[in-house]
Amino acid sequence: MPGQLRIALSTLLLSAAAFASSSLPEAGGQNPAPEFISFDAAKPVLDKMAGVLPPALKDAHPLDASAWNAWVKSEDAEIRKRLERGEEDTLTNLLRFGVTYTKEYRIDREYLSRYGHSTLVDAFAQNRANDLIRALRSPSANPGMKEMRSFLQRKGFSFETPADRARVKKYLLENLARMRDEFNAYREKIKKAGETELSELYSDRGISLDTNLWPDYDLDQQFQKLLDTGVLKPGRVRRVAVVGPGLDFANKETGNDYYAPQTTQPFAMIDSLLRLKVADASSLELYTLDLSPLVNIHVQRIHKAALAAQPYTVQLTWNSTVPRTPDYLSGFNAYWRAWGSQIGAEVPPLPPPAATAAELKVRAVKIRPDIVARVSPVDMNIVLQRVSISPDKQFDLIIGTNIFIYYDAFEQSLARANLASMLKPGGLVLTNELLADAVPSKLPELSRTNITLSTDPLITQIIFCYRREP
Repeated sequence: MPGQLRIALSTLLLSAAAFASSSLPEAGGQNPAPEFISFDAAKPVLDKMAGVLPPALKDAHPLDASAWNAWVKSEDAEIRKRLERGEEDTLTNLLRFGVTYTKEYRIDREYLSRYGHSTLVDAFAQNRANDLIRALRSPSANPGMKEMRSFLQRKGFSFETPADRARVKKYLLENLARMRDEFNAYREKIKKAGETELSELYSDRGISLDTNLWPDYDLDQQFQKLLDTGVLKPGRVRRVAVVGPGLDFANKETGNDYYAPQTTQPFAMIDSLLRLKVADASSLELYTLDLSPLVNIHVQRIHKAALAAQPYTVQLTWNSTVPRTPDYLSGFNAYWRAWGSQIGAEVPPLPPPAATAAELKVRAVKIRPDIVARVSPVDMNIVLQRVSISPDKQFDLIIGTNIFIYYDAFEQSLARANLASMLKPGGLVLTNELLADAVPSKLPELSRTNITLSTDPLITQIIFCYRREP
């Protein structure tokens, strides 16, 4: 193993290990680490869903605390392995959409479905793969490219010889074909799927970190609705958690690879809550709950920089060609233009490449260090872990968008129990995914809001609100 790769791997492993004890600050200076859900806490889920348990649990005789603890640790490792598939998807999205390294046509959904069956699309893919490999090799590669290069090197790939690069190209195109097959299968499944099937559509897929701004606007509107109906009250939200905040690099809608990886959802939530006056900047705390070392290391880095009085600048981009209704776009545009008014100041954005300049809307906001310092990472698998915290430190609000869809009904039921255990009575969970509700969890559904994003084609979004019972 080359010396530089050993150092990179060691750094990543050490950084990830540091999060094994990440926790929420508790009274008296004690810092309880996330812990696996106990057999007793999981028992209602196990009993209610006995017919759909994973094979290892079905075959356990007896299914007791010992068998449960062994399965939980094994399953945690398996879920975390899915991050690698998610990073493969990020790399494939970079191949499809990236604009900094090529002038070739992007491979949108329709082109993707035709890959391998169209000489035109195949030519796009071949040229993009060649251009991407040149960019990945470059000593002046941007931070996102460097991460993708490191990812490939960790998987044993090299760029040294023509034969090495041919292996990389083969890997890139194989993943493109895999994504095509998954996309075509999902498109067919969606035609027949009911609400429950849609809520766990990606349960056999890699866990991706890619993100965008649309869910944050939907949540902002939901906050306003909950405030208007008295569910949220002025000044009452003090502790917030965001499950799977994401790391924006190769956005699925367009090629946003011209800026460094960034996380925006935690700050979007803070900005909305402060603007609506349901939270106060002097007392608000926000924690990101994520199992990705990339996300956790990034949040820890900007948190540490903020303590040294360094701000955090984010690029706010969206694609104006994405189908949305005029009403939705009007509201979103107003939200986007005001984004950051409570937490920072607008600054000149990085100019997008010419290939996307006509369709990409861009702003940038420099977020104040005192705001960034209020965001702390916790390494945590929400399906299998929870943090034991005293009642006065429990969360008022937990957000999770585009994350529970990666888990099946059994896993979602465990996650729902873990979420409930960390919420104050009356506390809320907001998500754009239905959570399996076959098992009593003290977290019943309070409301759901249907949002029409587009009428041609018909695209809808639902924001689900769950409230913790006493």
